[in-house]
Amino acid sequence: MKLIIDTDPGIDDAMAIAYAAAAPDIDLIGLTTVFGNTHVHQSSRNARFLAHKLGLDIPVAEGARFACGETGHSPSEHVHGPEGFGDLTEVPHIGRNHDLPAAEFLVEMARVHRNELVICAIGPLTNIAEAMRLDSGFSRNLGKLVIMGGAVFCPGNITEHAEANIYHDARSADVVFAAPPPTVLVGLDVTLKTLYTAADFEALARRSGDMGGFLHDISRFYLKFYKEVGGLDGCGLHDSTAVIACTHEPMFDLVETGLQVITDGPERGATRIDPSRPSVRVCRDVDGAGVVRLFTERVATLP
Repeated sequence: MKLIIDTDPGIDDAMAIAYAAAAPDIDLIGLTTVFGNTHVHQSSRNARFLAHKLGLDIPVAEGARFACGETGHSPSEHVHGPEGFGDLTEVPHIGRNHDLPAAEFLVEMARVHRNELVICAIGPLTNIAEAMRLDSGFSRNLGKLVIMGGAVFCPGNITEHAEANIYHDARSADVVFAAPPPTVLVGLDVTLKTLYTAADFEALARRSGDMGGFLHDISRFYLKFYKEVGGLDGCGLHDSTAVIACTHEPMFDLVETGLQVITDGPERGATRIDPSRPSVRVCRDVDGAGVVRLFTERVATLP
């Protein structure tokens, strides 16, 4: 399966990219970057660093700096650290970004790999909405869009109503759901059922000394946030679960429904069922233990 990950690395993004690099059923052909956990220039630097660390010779195309209609962004430093990788504050600049901006790159790749390309969006949906605006055929050309975002059947994590990726650009998310390509939504409804504990990270580091050790080191900051804010003894495999859903749909219970995103007011970012809209497939339950096991087994094969 040919895959592009649209990403804002981010600790959980690093885990998802590592999984995709290790998965034998995924051909990771590029990364596109967006604001979110970090500023977009940090997202791109981090994506290039991860590609290099994983031995991937793939393009990184930089995308949206801000949400649709906005002129600024405040990254989630309290969750992911000042540079996106927890306590790691010196991330090397390796290589350069692709010449095309992210949305144009996505449009081009969807044309080249018509009906074969899967995009896994694990940040705000700004680049996806922009690709839809640039090319009316983008949605038809795409094989599938898998989104890590939303909280359809459960509370949000950035507000009572909203999950963070959707909240950070609610307008773009609503544009995507108004006329979606074939889409699977992997939200908090399932990702919080895939807790990865400190012991899991330690076991991973023993089996994969370099990449597993790196993920173990940057996870400490992330795990501390989950413990202090959510009282959880682990972090959700949010982004990795979305990447796993690209190839392992039988591990999920899905329901088809249209969705609307609230774009203003106190419920901004909420993902609401809207039967009048085209259907997307929403993950409602998951084999959480199976996802955790699969993630560990595959990432453990990395050096």
